[in-house]
Amino acid sequence: MSDIQRIQCLIIGSGPAGYTAAIYAARADMKPVLYEGLQPGGQLTTTNEVENFPGYKDGVTGPEMMIELKEQAIRFETDVRPGFINKVDFSGEVHKCWADDGTEIHADTVIISTGASAKYLGLESEQKYLSLGGGVSACAVCDGFFYRGQETVIVGAGDSACEEAHYLSKLCTKVTMLVRRDEFRASKIMAERVRKTENIEILYNTETKEVLGDGQLVTGVKAFNNKTNEEIEISCTGFFVAIGHKPNTDIFKDYLKLDETGYIEYERPGSSYTNVDGVFVAGDAADKTYRQAVTAAGTGCMAALDAERYLAAKH
Repeated sequence: MSDIQRIQCLIIGSGPAGYTAAIYAARADMKPVLYEGLQPGGQLTTTNEVENFPGYKDGVTGPEMMIELKEQAIRFETDVRPGFINKVDFSGEVHKCWADDGTEIHADTVIISTGASAKYLGLESEQKYLSLGGGVSACAVCDGFFYRGQETVIVGAGDSACEEAHYLSKLCTKVTMLVRRDEFRASKIMAERVRKTENIEILYNTETKEVLGDGQLVTGVKAFNNKTNEEIEISCTGFFVAIGHKPNTDIFKDYLKLDETGYIEYERPGSSYTNVDGVFVAGDAADKTYRQAVTAAGTGCMAALDAERYLAAKH
């Protein structure tokens, strides 16, 4: 068993929220320790082009941006560690956390920035073009711009799928929406908005069989009607998956208030406070509305400032 490490500030998870929290915490001399997590850099590392983050006038790739953020955090002496926290105990005044290598950490403050993972269909062809950056995406707001004037397909039936389909309809010549059941799960108002949009075609009882492509880029989708088994091919250059996100919050469920889908709830609106004193949350682990790099970075700043004030009030 390794020695217990006592620290002022532990940041769980990287990405824009975690690294921004680290930059602020380090500059406040809180000597933060950051564990990068299972996906160092977070969801942005699967995004080829980021064009909507302020300050990058020519755009930047997601991985490049995360490397720069990490280096900035390290410049202010953040202790960035590979690996992840797999167990916590927030029942006492000291926040106890355990890393995957067995390290036990007792932290005065904890900032959770574990993010959320987009749900995908799990098709081999989908994962192939997702990893190539060749036309599969789970964020229309992030990537829709690259498909302006083109035809796209979107999978999903909830409010966010309708929102993303409507967003794409303003950029794309045609959007085909694949809905697995014979009705939407979305609210009436969102479903109606999609139905009234001329360049959105809705195919009910329809599921994806395969994402088609030329080995580099998506060229279409093979789908089938789950009532008749009839197969169709739809030509498109972009395939968007909008079937939800899963926040990476399972290890906190015994201590923190989560909503019905697993997002951490803020104790006070307009802050990063959770229901446990000294534990703060930033980024997509609590945000199911915006889910953008720039909003995640903003909440990372808030969490570090809240943690700093919490420590100052105790001493």
